[in-house]
This record gives sequence, C-alpha cells and structure tokens, in this order.
Amino acid sequence: MHKKTTIHKETIVGEKGETTVRIFSNETHQIFQRGQIDTFIMTVPKSLGPLNYIHIWHDNQNSQSSSSWFLKYMIIYDLQTLQKSYFICQKWFSIMKDDGQVERILPIAGDLQKSQLSHILSKHAYYNISDNHLWFSIFLRPQSNIFTRAQRCTCCFVLLLTSMLFNILYYDQENEIKTDKNNNGISLSLGPLYISPEQIIIGIIVELLTFLPSLLLVQLFRNVQPRQSHRNQISSSPEMPSKTKKQSVSEIANVNNKKKKKRKITFPWWCVYLGYILSLLLSIASIFFIVVKGIEFGDVKTQKWLTSSIISFFSSILLVQPLKIIALIIFFAYFIRKSQNDKEINETIDDNGDIYVDDNEEYLQSDKKSSPFIYRSKPNVHRLTKYQLDAIRNECIKEAKMWSIIKEILTYLCFICLLYVICFSNTNPNGFYQVQHLESFFLNTRQVDQDYTTITTIDDYWNWLENSFAENSRAQQWYNGEAPRNLSGFVNDKSNRLIGWIIMRQLRVKPQLCSNKQNLMLICENDYDLLNEEKDSFQPGWKLNNETVAQIDYSSTILQSFQYQNDDQLDSYITIGDFETYSSGGYVYEFRGRLNDIQTNLSKLHQLGWIDNKTRAVIIEFSLYNPNVQLFTSITLLTEFLSTGGIYPQYDFQPFSFESIIVCSWTSVGIYIWRYNEANRVGDLFKQTNGYAYINLQLAVYINDIYTYIIGFSCFFGTLKLVRFCRLNRRLSFVIETIHHARKDLVLFGMMFSIIFIAFICLFYLLFVSSLSTCATLMETAQMLFEILLMNFDGNAIVNASPFLGPFSFTLFILLGEFTCLNMFITIINDSLRFVRKNMRKSLNEDDMLVYMLHKFQYWIGFGRRSAIKRFEENEERMRSTYYEPVEHFPDKVNQLLDALDKVYIDQQTSIFEPKSSARAIYKKRYGMNKETVV
Repeated sequence: MHKKTTIHKETIVGEKGETTVRIFSNETHQIFQRGQIDTFIMTVPKSLGPLNYIHIWHDNQNSQSSSSWFLKYMIIYDLQTLQKSYFICQKWFSIMKDDGQVERILPIAGDLQKSQLSHILSKHAYYNISDNHLWFSIFLRPQSNIFTRAQRCTCCFVLLLTSMLFNILYYDQENEIKTDKNNNGISLSLGPLYISPEQIIIGIIVELLTFLPSLLLVQLFRNVQPRQSHRNQISSSPEMPSKTKKQSVSEIANVNNKKKKKRKITFPWWCVYLGYILSLLLSIASIFFIVVKGIEFGDVKTQKWLTSSIISFFSSILLVQPLKIIALIIFFAYFIRKSQNDKEINETIDDNGDIYVDDNEEYLQSDKKSSPFIYRSKPNVHRLTKYQLDAIRNECIKEAKMWSIIKEILTYLCFICLLYVICFSNTNPNGFYQVQHLESFFLNTRQVDQDYTTITTIDDYWNWLENSFAENSRAQQWYNGEAPRNLSGFVNDKSNRLIGWIIMRQLRVKPQLCSNKQNLMLICENDYDLLNEEKDSFQPGWKLNNETVAQIDYSSTILQSFQYQNDDQLDSYITIGDFETYSSGGYVYEFRGRLNDIQTNLSKLHQLGWIDNKTRAVIIEFSLYNPNVQLFTSITLLTEFLSTGGIYPQYDFQPFSFESIIVCSWTSVGIYIWRYNEANRVGDLFKQTNGYAYINLQLAVYINDIYTYIIGFSCFFGTLKLVRFCRLNRRLSFVIETIHHARKDLVLFGMMFSIIFIAFICLFYLLFVSSLSTCATLMETAQMLFEILLMNFDGNAIVNASPFLGPFSFTLFILLGEFTCLNMFITIINDSLRFVRKNMRKSLNEDDMLVYMLHKFQYWIGFGRRSAIKRFEENEERMRSTYYEPVEHFPDKVNQLLDALDKVYIDQQTSIFEPKSSARAIYKKRYGMNKETVV
C-alpha cells in the first residue's frame, strides 16, 4: 500500500449490534505499509454477537496517485470467546485500479471461501517468502515474528561457512591430480573463478548437504519461547476485560483440549543462548579447517574451491530455499487447506488469548490519565461523493499518463544514448583516412601505366605486381638514402606494419574437352564454379607430375605456388566477387624474403605462365597494423579473369580495432564470445611469432562486418522509434492513425505492386540486357525502374536501344506503374484519412496530454494556474469550515458539557422529592430530548 495521510475507517456489524466508525491512523507511526501486517486492539461496550460483515473505506485525502491500498484479508480475534472471523478482500481500494472503488463491504468468509486455492496461495506465498526464505527474510521478516534478524543473520553466516567447509573438504590431495588432468575439458576462466560443469555440480550437492544442519539451527531459534517478563502486558492490565462469564465450563474445557492437541513443541527461553553457542562453535570449526586446508591448496584447486563456494551460495538463495518455499506452499495448499492455525495471530497472541510484545516492540497507545473535562468527540465521517470521485479519477488518469509519458521519454533517451555510445565507439574517425591512404598507396592510381584499377590484360597485371606492388610491400630507403632502421616488417609508407606476410592465391578451372559439334578449338574454357575448380598439384609451368621437364633449380616458394592447398592449410575463407564466389583454397605464392628475391620470383612466375587462360581469380590477401592510430586493416585485392577474356580488378580495405570490438561486443553474447576467441587467437599468434608469421584476419573482418550490421540496424530502428513521441502532436498523431487504419490495404497493395514490378524487371532485363548498361543485371534493372517511377530517367537510351520495343515497354510501365499503382496508393491513403477524421477516438487525446503537461510544468515553476480539482477542493473546504463545521460540532460541544457536569456533580442531590439524578437526566426531563438528538 502506498499512502502518507490517507485515513482508513471501518464499521463492524454483527447480529447484536454494530460499532461506531473506527479510524485507523497514528501520528507517530506509519501503518498499513507495503507487505505489512498490522494488529489493533479494539473495544466495544457490549458483545456484537456473530459478525456479519465489515464496512471499510478510506477518504482518499492524499495526493491522488498515492491513495492506493490493497487489502488481502482481515482477521478479527475475540479475546473472550477465542473465536476468529475471516473477511477476505483481495482487492484494491483505489480509484485507479480494479473497479475504482475506495469503499467496500466485506462479508464474513465461510469454510468454502477460506479453503479456496487462490486465497490459500496468496496467504502462504508471501508469508513463506518473507519468513521461511532464510536469506530474503533478513530484509522481509514479519515485524511480529520472534525469530529476530540477528538470529537469521547468524544462521546465514553459519550456513555460508559450513558450505565453504564442505567444499574445501571435497578437494583433497588425490582430487588435485584428477582436476589437473581434466583442465582441458569444457571450462571458462573469469578472473579468479574457474567455471566448469564439475564445479557447478559440486556447489549444488554441497548446498544440499548443508541444508539439514542449517534447518535444525533455524528451528532451534524459531521455536524458543519468549521470556515471561515481556508477556501478559495487556491481560494483566486492570482495564483488560475479563473473559465472559456466560461461557460454560464444558466449552472452556473443549477449547483447552484443542489447544493442548495443537500446541507445538517449544524450547525454554534460555535455549536461545544455546543456539548462539552452537553457531559460534560451528563457525570457529569451519574457519579453522578452511584456513588449514587452504594453505595446502594450489592455484588451480583454490580457484575451483572458490567457484564451488560461490555457486553454493547462489544455489542456496536461488535453488534450495525457493524449492523449500514451493514445497511448503504446495503442502499447505493441497493437504492442510482447512487448517485454522494462523501464524500471524499466533506470533502476537498466545494460546490463552494473552497479548505480548517482543523486546524490540512497544505499544503505540498512550497511557496518560484522562481528565474528566477531556471529551473525545465522535469521529468525523467524510465520504467522497460521486462527483468528487469522478473528478479525482480524471485528474489521476491524466497525472498517471503524464508520468508514464515522462518515464517513457527519459527511459528511452537513456537507452538511445547508451546505444549511440556502443555503436559509435566501434568506429574510428581515422579509418577513412587510413583507407584513403592505403588505396592510393597500393593501387598506385597516380601512375597511368601501373594503375591497378585500369588493368585490362595479364601483362598489365604483371607490370603492376612486379614494379609497383612488390616495391611497396617492403620499406625502402629514406629520401636521403639512409637505410630504414628498426622498420623490419613495415611497408614502404613506414607507418603500417605487415602482420605476417602477403599471400597471392590463384583459383583455376579444369580443362574440358570440346564436344564433337565444336570444331573451332580442341580445348574449351568454362566459367568458374566450385564443381570444376582445379585441385591437382603440378610442376612449374603447369606441367603434370608424370611429365618430364628440364631440371631447373627453382626456389621453394615457386615450387609451392604450383601445389594446391586447401582451406585448412591456409586458414582462409571464401571470397565473393562481382561475378563468382570463390573457394578458400588455391595455389599460393608467399611474398617472403628480401625485395630482390620477391621481384626475381615474380619474374620467373611470369615466365612460367603462372597466370594463363585457365586462371579465373587471383586474390592478394594481407593485413596491416598502424600503431599510430591503433588500427588493423585487412586488405583483399581480387582480380577476376573471365572466360570471355575480360579482367575486372576489385579491392577491399577493412579497418577495425580489436580494442573497441571487445568493449562493445557485450551487446551480443554470441558475437562477443566469437570475436573474443578470434582476438585471443590472433593476439597469441602475433606474440609467439613477433609478427613474422602469416595471420589471416579474414574471419575477424567477417565478424566485424556482422557486428557492424547489427549495431547499424539497431541504431537505425532505435532512432526510428523516436517517431513514437510524435503522437503528442495532433497532426502527426493523425498521420500515424491513418497509416495504422490502412495497414491491411497497404499490405495487399504492396503484394500487387511487387508482382507488377517483378514482371517489368523480367521484361526490361530480357529485352535490353545486351544493349543497355543499366539492364546488365537484375539489380541494375530494378534500380532503373525505380528511377523511372521518380521521373529521373533519360528515355532516349531506351528509344535508341530499340525503336519499337523501347517506347512501347516504357509507356506500358508508365501507365501501370505510375498512373495506376501510385494513384491506387494515394486513394487508399485518402480513404483512410477520411475514416480517421470522421471517427476520431473520444478518449483522452495525446494532444490534450501535451497541453496538460505544459500546464503542470508551468504550475510547478509558479507561473501556471491550479488544476480544477484543486480549486474545487479548496472551495469545498472553505465552505465546510465557514458554514457546516460549526453546526456539525454543536451537538458534540453540548454532549461534552453534559458529561463534564455528570462527572463533577454526580453526588449532588438536585431535589428533595427526586432521587439522585445526573445532569443528563435533568437535561432530558426539562427539554424532553437526549443529548444525541441535539442539533
């Protein structure tokens, strides 16, 4: 329950009468807090008989959103007859929740209502969590429970130490040899923790073993009787009414017999010291053996013991104790559903009906002696009218919606800021300049005769490879002729260092014999695919191994360049080009050694025809690291040699940073583990070889691309969701409602338009594939048709391609795509627009909320007017204090005066002929009315 000043009132009705309105409020203590069980002592002048119902309500005087109270149930315990009456509610007293009522009548619950499963579960679930969960009960302990927080903390401390002791006893000297042998299993090391399935199982088993000793210690503290000096404080009071004399001896005997049967086993109050002594001995013994055994342990065993201890701790909180609570709830719900033993009452009232308090509790009632002139007036019963409830409810709805919108905006702004930090931390502003420099450096676009992007023949490729690329792959002399000292492994720009070496990988096709119908050539060359890839090994010059060749002493790198290597040997991955997708194997030449050796080997490969008419792709792969900006760059230079004779060079420069990947990859656990392992692999290999071994960063590039795609789309959709806040504007909300209403028609229209558009893609592609460059591929054809829809296309190209089919197909697409489909789309939007404008929702509009929020903000800073409900409440309070309260309190003042006269002059004789009479009787005789009827 959330409240500060809301006053709760009730009336109890029985068969023999009813109580006056009782007010539940306290100036020194907050009552009816969330999850709290409050106990009150209420007196009545006479017996009410069997109770029928309770009339309970609150006046909702607090700030609107705070006056919410959820009542589970009430129990009335008669201290004379020892009978309990149940009143089950399970509803909110709130104008914002449930049915919006703040006033309810609760009938007495029968056996059927008390045994309902929903009531049993609700009753026992919270009590078991707050009292029987050993760890949570430290914070959620019921206030009237005799099992104190200090005792609960003691039990938790003993449980933790005993579980650590059982864990450390498991790891003996023989087990260390076993654990050392099993280190290569499935495990994860996180700092000092060593997590493996073995540690998890050990931690859970140890916690199950320590559960029984801890349970015995808990029961010892729980069943200790409180000291007698703190009991019977109310029963011994002279003002405490005695038990009814009308109760027969047989009834009292039956009640006592029932109490004896139900009385549980308890221990004397001094057993609490025995529990503390036992806890101290267990703690000292556990600490002693932990220290003794821990000294003998090695590093690995200590990590495993620590992991098992932590797992035991969390399994106790999240596994053992919850299972115990679930078992207790199921047991109470299905086996002893009709039990009348209420622990909440038993913790406050003993078996004899006597009320006691614990050492840390006190009574809130005042013991001051009352003066005869002090009169307690009748409570002022104030109920809200229907108009007041409706006004407060509307104000609460607006305020709740306002805070919901503010919370949504603040939460989403925090989320989008965090998303931007994660997304943009993966990018490096120096990446663009790094790529721009490397492109001009390796592609050599400044020299026309050695430009990689303008290669058209095999000789051009060899010219660029031998003269430009090879020289740039090694650090040359400085401008003044000095040798490049301490630049081993750097390229010629002297800023980027090679990670390993450069490899050049060739993919070839198998020679296929022509069919008998083709007599032009004996050998036919096919396009590349994964099925006709050449995977045999050859001698230099692409000679078969069974052929005899001249004995020439070739270097090992040249001999290796004619041997096929698969992806396992190269640690490479597939490469996607503009025309084909190439496998991860091939014939590899490695750029290793001095520059003169590299140039000599490249010349010999040129002479041996390493690139010929069966070559379909040459891929140069290497990786660089720039220590100045801490950037890795993976470079792929792909040159496709088509069967038609064309050569198409391509290049890809991918800069990335391992450091930013590791920090930002927590957004996805799977990608994090993947990239983390890849970064460790590359780092370990680089450390072992000092950067002189070939390290393929192609996988790291793929992972980085996947991560970039994920954060890119996350940033896109996250930013796009900011449009949701545009609903606060009436016009933008109108547009959103229009699109929402037309969503089904738009989906069907999209399907129809897609079919028509795909049909025109096929038509234009088949008609103009050989005559228009914009129709060379299906994607380029689709791009051209979109440009036609936007009226951003030159139609002369289509007319020149085909004088008849060009204008005909162009006109047909304009008629169907431009005039028909687009006009149909506009018609759907207009029709939905008229419907939304005609049938606007009559509920609270978001635009009204924006105005309300602005007025509320102005009121907070002191420039706005008060709300209508505030003005209404102030006017009503002023009218009540001026006109109504004086008349309302006049009978109370008269009654107060008469009671004071009764107490002072009770012994005075008023008349010789009349017996002794009180002032009240005289008043009644003279004026013919009771004091209660005075108006």
